Amino acid sequence: MRPPMKTHHLITIPPIPTPPGAMATPHSLFLLFLLFFSTSNAADLRIFHAERHSPTPLDSVLSLARNDLTRLAFLSRKVTSVPVASGQQVLQSSSYVLRAKLGSPGQLLLLALDTSADAAWTSCSPCSTCPSSSALFLPANSSTYSPLPCSSSWCPQFKGQSCAADSAPSPCTYYQPYGGDAAFTATLSQDSLTLASDVIPNYLFGCVTAVNGSSANLPKQGLLGLGRGPMSLLAQTGPLYQGVFSYCLPSYKSYYFSGSLRLGPLGQPKNIRFTPLLKNPHRPSLYYVNLTAVRVGRFEVPVPPGSFEFDPATGAGTVVDSGTVITRFVTPVYAAIRDEFRRQVNASGGYTSLGAFDTCFSTDEVASAPAVTLRMEGLDLVLRMENTLIHSSATPLACLAMAAAPDNVNAVVNVIASLQQQNLRVVVDAANARVGFAREVCN
Repeated sequence: MRPPMKTHHLITIPPIPTPPGAMATPHSLFLLFLLFFSTSNAADLRIFHAERHSPTPLDSVLSLARNDLTRLAFLSRKVTSVPVASGQQVLQSSSYVLRAKLGSPGQLLLLALDTSADAAWTSCSPCSTCPSSSALFLPANSSTYSPLPCSSSWCPQFKGQSCAADSAPSPCTYYQPYGGDAAFTATLSQDSLTLASDVIPNYLFGCVTAVNGSSANLPKQGLLGLGRGPMSLLAQTGPLYQGVFSYCLPSYKSYYFSGSLRLGPLGQPKNIRFTPLLKNPHRPSLYYVNLTAVRVGRFEVPVPPGSFEFDPATGAGTVVDSGTVITRFVTPVYAAIRDEFRRQVNASGGYTSLGAFDTCFSTDEVASAPAVTLRMEGLDLVLRMENTLIHSSATPLACLAMAAAPDNVNAVVNVIASLQQQNLRVVVDAANARVGFAREVCN
């Protein structure tokens, strides 16, 4: 039997007067929309929405659309956030580490987050001299791994590469010093790197097969370079992250991956102040900023003229670095900061030294410790007490968590280090040559 035909009920809509020459109102357009579909011979598609009882159709649409902007932002948003933790607690390492995967299928690695390095590297199997606690990457288990030959245009980027003029088909191997008392031998390679849900094919890195010297300060499982050079993450990913990343470092005492490396412009803080990045052609990987003064409490410390001056020829200036632990200043600047800090604390029991720190005092007098402010072009970075003082776990002492620059090639460089960056969102916008700081608690 033929099914009965569905009947359409005519909806009678009173005319809405429109002045001559005037456009139809949204109300009238909406009612015409209803009239068309109520009298149409098209397929009878019935859609019911959960929201009812609005006073008028127009009010109903406006009500339903009130979350559209949020929804559209959600649909177009893709924030890549990679978990970060204190290496001290996870790997007994001084570096902060992030979770990454290398190869196909991905092999989990904890790579040091280093803003002053470019080329990534990891310990590969076999490697009898790599740190004993490291998890070795297994190239043989990755279907996308390949070593690069000496003929690769990337090979000359490494000063320690050992390719001879007639060794074009041979793998590109290189020797690289690290930290002053260690060095490693690696094969320049490429494989798929996975950060959060982003898979970056053919990522260049060093596959370490031998370590010489002390490996105590060597990242246990490898390193991801976030510098400004041609082999850094930003350079290799190009438009994917648009030259922008940020990180929040949790306390060095934290056991959790509560920090994050956020890649790309989406999801970065809106209310943040930036300072320009300076470019040093002799040390192109480093993020130099224009530090102009330092305040202790409300007092701007007096320093010799030129103490903060940026000089590409000598490397002098101020660098923001995630790999250095303790903020260091050139000797005259640190002496001025230390002396003013001591004057304001006025510790009744005097001061003592503890390791690299020379201004340690009783924790009973911490309340009198002043804040330290780093004044840069365009912003003042006020360091909270957790970024200014470090407490001894063995004795009731608190120390000014800063020191003088070492008496070596870095004696002319001020370094804003990881201890002073804890629980801050540091935004690096290399595309626009600027870096910003915003308070963020990532514990």
